[in-house]
Amino acid sequence: MAIQTRNKRSVTFSMASMSDLVFLLLIFFMLTSTLVAPNAIKLLLPSSKSKTMAKQTVTVYINDQYQYFVGESRVGEQELERMLGSGLAGQTEGTVVLRSDKSVPVQYVVNVIDAVNEINQRTGQKHKVILATSPKK
Repeated sequence: MAIQTRNKRSVTFSMASMSDLVFLLLIFFMLTSTLVAPNAIKLLLPSSKSKTMAKQTVTVYINDQYQYFVGESRVGEQELERMLGSGLAGQTEGTVVLRSDKSVPVQYVVNVIDAVNEINQRTGQKHKVILATSPKK
């Protein structure tokens, strides 16, 4: 008398779940890579041969429409000193990295430097401004 099992074991491997997993990972990495933007404000930086690396505390952008951005938020010229002061609060020697489009007149760059100098005089700190450039080709 032979006893037979009703459920047969299958020795084949189904690749359907593996391909689903690969497509889900592909979609995940495609979506997350488009969300990460190191520079949300597009600028054509002036070129230079010098290489100065510094730990940046605050980043200020001036685009080709002469608009100021502290970090990612747009600010007016009157609010620039207040926003820089709040970004540099608690720092004794903070660094402001200035990323200005190469078509921006020098006066707009000087406005940022003046705002940092006013903060330095008022608080007695030694914050500095570094102008970001692109490498010379």
